Amino acid sequence: MQYPFGMASSDPEFARYCCELLAHAGPCAARRMFGGWGISVEGLSIAILADLGEGDTLWLKADETTRARFEAAACKRFSYLVKGEPKSMNYYAAPSDAMESPQFMAPWSRLALEAALRARAAKPAKRMTTKPKQAAKRAAKAVPKQPP
Repeated sequence: MQYPFGMASSDPEFARYCCELLAHAGPCAARRMFGGWGISVEGLSIAILADLGEGDTLWLKADETTRARFEAAACKRFSYLVKGEPKSMNYYAAPSDAMESPQFMAPWSRLALEAALRARAAKPAKRMTTKPKQAAKRAAKAVPKQPP
């Protein structure tokens, strides 16, 4: 299967290793995603594993607050082409020295977790939607009728 941006990473050993590296962010879970892997901590996506043509790479979640740190460390941004047009996502390649140990990765894993937490906080709370007829029935049941 061809993925929209050539994303592929099928090595489960690399996924396990990246979860070990990211352990300072919390207990990690790696799941297959779009031919690559998604890594999450308590349901928050903090990283993806993908090969965009340069080998399997750990891409860490970033946002406006953390982007400058990744760029200062010369981390490459996750970018790809769609119909010849460049696109990107708020993920940056982990610094190569951070790939050596969980201790070196610790500050980067925390940045990714913080970006994920801010992303979750920025999303509006899900509202329960009820169909008008159901709402009317519930309202009628909720208000006791007064005797005539």
